[in-house]
Amino acid sequence: MNVSIMRIIIVNCFDTYEPRVDLLLRILKEHRHEVTVITSDYRHREKIKRTKKKEDFVFLETIPYRKNLSYKRIYSHICFSKDVFSYLEGDTTEPDLLWIMIPPNNLAKEAAAYKLRHPGTKIVFDLIDLWPETMPMGKLKGFFPMNIWKNLRDNSFISADYIVTECHLYQERLEKVLRGKPSATLYLTRPDAEFDSETSLPADRISLCYLGSVNNIIDIEVIGMLIEKLAENTKVTIHIIGDGENRDRLVQTCRRKGAETIYHGVIYDREHKRQIMRECHYGLNIMKPSVCVGLTMKSIDYLEFGVPILNNIKGDTWDIVEREGIGYNLSNETDYAGLIQYDGQKRANARAFFEANLTEKEFDQKVIQIISEC
Repeated sequence: MNVSIMRIIIVNCFDTYEPRVDLLLRILKEHRHEVTVITSDYRHREKIKRTKKKEDFVFLETIPYRKNLSYKRIYSHICFSKDVFSYLEGDTTEPDLLWIMIPPNNLAKEAAAYKLRHPGTKIVFDLIDLWPETMPMGKLKGFFPMNIWKNLRDNSFISADYIVTECHLYQERLEKVLRGKPSATLYLTRPDAEFDSETSLPADRISLCYLGSVNNIIDIEVIGMLIEKLAENTKVTIHIIGDGENRDRLVQTCRRKGAETIYHGVIYDREHKRQIMRECHYGLNIMKPSVCVGLTMKSIDYLEFGVPILNNIKGDTWDIVEREGIGYNLSNETDYAGLIQYDGQKRANARAFFEANLTEKEFDQKVIQIISEC
């Protein structure tokens, strides 16, 4: 596949998306493109400033915020988006292609304006999340000011040369506004690494894992109900890896419902996570029903380590669980007592799906195909 050498700028606001950015950067540089990442100097999860430099990265000073749902956070995103394109306007060399991670939605709006001024620059929108669709706001999502927020993104699609989504569900939800634009699903992925299938699953209990942000979109009530149901028939342990504004509530709920609760905090080290997950029968992929999300980052971690999923999220994950036998979808018909009869084949299925769909090799091929079609 012949692709001319280009100057490519990757734009990203959140360090939580950085594993995807790092993969893109590596792939594009391996194909000899000149690549720079413009990103925020504020760590979204820890709510701290970044001070360590990183090769090929430009860190823009960003207004800090403390709450994930706040006017200050929205203002921070607006300012960051404007600063990105001010920086680009000040550059002496116009980029051939902008690969822009969305959200925040303001980046789409500013990119559309940039495209009018620089029609020769190709634009790829990479939709990692849908705002406000993924927010737990019920019917309010369809009304002012949430509809204005959504339209910042949707009205900008006309300026894009390619739309990438991190799951098929987003393509379905955006079908009417994609307007026939070239598009593809590019799942989040993990670097290829040696896999150790050895486990140390406890025989006298069910061991669960919750991995990721403990935020306002996870369904703590459902997690509590699940523990309560399981605890009627066996002992339950839950390992919590992560942090967030609802950490204490999650920990207290799990303990109150009868689970031995082990809080590990935030862990980035792969081997440390593997050691914990080798003790877990299932990984929890449980969010509020109003949330619109496809294949979560936490579910990819579970699958990488061969941990079957207990899932309540519709869309990609639900379909994959049903089709590939990588866990169980929770519903009103769930046989909770049956979950205790652990099926080891589902662990093998989880790892097999990861190897077939969520590795760097698969990601690499799709990225180069997208670039060639822009």
